[in-house]
Amino acid sequence: MDPEIQSGQHPDYVGELVEIIKSNISPMALKEKVMGYHENDIADAMDRLTPEDRGKLYRILDSETLANIFEYTENISTYLNEISVKKKIAVLSDLETDKATEYLKSLPKGERTTLIEFMDDDARKDIALLASFDEDEIGSIMSTNFIEIKTGTSIKEAMRELIEQAAENDNIQTIYVVDSNGLFYGAIDLKDLIRAREGNTIDSIVSTSYPYVYAHELIDDTMNKIKDYAEDSIPVLDQTNKLLGVITSQDMVEVIDDSMKDDYAKFASLGDVEDLNETVGQSLKKRLPWLTILLFLGMLVSTVVGLFDFVAQKLSILIAFQSLVLGMTGNSGTQSLAVTIRVLTDENLTTMDKLKLMWKETRIGFGNGAILGLTSFLVLGLYVYFFKDQSLLYSFSVSGCTAIALLVSMTMSTAMGTVIPIFFKKIGVDPAVASGPLITTVNDLVAVVTYYGLSYLLLIRLMGFGL
Repeated sequence: MDPEIQSGQHPDYVGELVEIIKSNISPMALKEKVMGYHENDIADAMDRLTPEDRGKLYRILDSETLANIFEYTENISTYLNEISVKKKIAVLSDLETDKATEYLKSLPKGERTTLIEFMDDDARKDIALLASFDEDEIGSIMSTNFIEIKTGTSIKEAMRELIEQAAENDNIQTIYVVDSNGLFYGAIDLKDLIRAREGNTIDSIVSTSYPYVYAHELIDDTMNKIKDYAEDSIPVLDQTNKLLGVITSQDMVEVIDDSMKDDYAKFASLGDVEDLNETVGQSLKKRLPWLTILLFLGMLVSTVVGLFDFVAQKLSILIAFQSLVLGMTGNSGTQSLAVTIRVLTDENLTTMDKLKLMWKETRIGFGNGAILGLTSFLVLGLYVYFFKDQSLLYSFSVSGCTAIALLVSMTMSTAMGTVIPIFFKKIGVDPAVASGPLITTVNDLVAVVTYYGLSYLLLIRLMGFGL
């Protein structure tokens, strides 16, 4: 047994590959060693290599192998630009259609046209099909790599057809069935085809209730519908129900991952996700406008804080707990905002659903505020009494005021964390982009006004402390 496996450690395949490729062994020996590793490990190793070292791989590996490796990397554009035009055309022809189309769209029109012109007929046809859809439509990310068999085919004929098509299409786990006009009829799991009796037809084992989507449906809407199905792939149909392609489970994972990255960037008010190839100027151009807006909003908060400086002067101990109130208010508002933005991805949400969400989040904010307020009342009261050498009345008056401020501000911030994104969605502004910076400022304003306002009314005017 391998000593690394025996000791419970995972072998460093990527590190091994890097050493092998950087070595001076002969091209044939290098190819033999490299082909013993998984394409995903080879792709990871390529990220650690210099262009010169990667050139060794480009020379010894055929276009189909390179295409399989490129399926596992996000740096496909970099690698394709490093190989010769002839080999690039061959790799693009063997690459999954959605990946090839994505790369070609990034090129200048002249170069793109030239490459497509010299690709094989099937690849050119598939790329033209995917390019006909908008980037936000499901058809733009579908794969044409699937097995298709016609209704009425015998089990024996279906097995023969499967073997023939598998030479070009390796997505064989699910076999799709169409009628004589190419209209989608259903799907068959590979294991069911293998187990079927030879004398029957595939009609006896086909599932006609298999999920499907239409090519012109929006990706965001479609993902919510198909992610609930634990299928390896989902068929994509045109408006006449003709089978055009499939969305694989890998496609689904990539789309959801990209969506999460994009939402995270929007939540930070960055807009589009930045990459390593962006210049400093381009990144500044993305970030500076929002930061400028936040600067002036921050000045507004500071101005409001300044209005209550006389309260802080009379009761300086309040400053010690200011960050507590602001922090908890911000946290509760951000939680509500995140939940609301996620819920708003459902385009079928009714006005009643939104009202229920607002009422629910407000109650959650109140409940959290009450629990945390009671906790802070006890803990802060004891802290001020024992460590600040204050009277029992004074100590628990300050902690009580802080507790009430937490209850009020957390309830209000949670409500605003729901109302603000719903409002932006209503007026057609992306709530993920616009809500983040605004909710931060609103939370700070709510916390400051609540905390110092209550301190002035309860501690100074009512209790007479600091006079």
